[in-house]
Amino acid sequence: MAAERDGLQGMAYQRSLPRKRMSAGALFFDENGRLLLVKPTYKPHWEIPGGAVEADESPLQACVREIEEELGLVWQPQQLLGVDYISASSDKTEALAFVFLGGILTKADIAAIRLPAAELSEYRFWQLDAIAEQVVLRLGRRVHQCVQAWQMGQTYYLENQQLVWTG
Repeated sequence: MAAERDGLQGMAYQRSLPRKRMSAGALFFDENGRLLLVKPTYKPHWEIPGGAVEADESPLQACVREIEEELGLVWQPQQLLGVDYISASSDKTEALAFVFLGGILTKADIAAIRLPAAELSEYRFWQLDAIAEQVVLRLGRRVHQCVQAWQMGQTYYLENQQLVWTG
């Protein structure tokens, strides 16, 4: 009885704790080193494949699910490149963004991509130096840091897209 009561009190306490939004996405490249971006139908900027982490879902599970939903590929990310803590702003609550390495897609992989028409209108591979012009500033900075992490064989912890430490 006491253990049951303590468990209920513990759950009530846990439910009272602050919540953070979380997202998970992946960086995919073609054989020429260009980065894959997708064009949402509901906003003006391009994005990396990915999206919100749902309740009772890990960031890795969310990334795998989003890759399948957005690209039609059953794919396992290769490594975690970075985690970015994003402070609250006037229009958004604080969040954590997880970025995984999707890897290099072959021509056959690319030919197998199937976009959900209601959500994404197109995909395109971009030279890395052109990414900043296609995405929102925060995502451009995050992608830049995560590409650097991949090149260094590291995982980066970022706060507001600024490198805090490597691992």
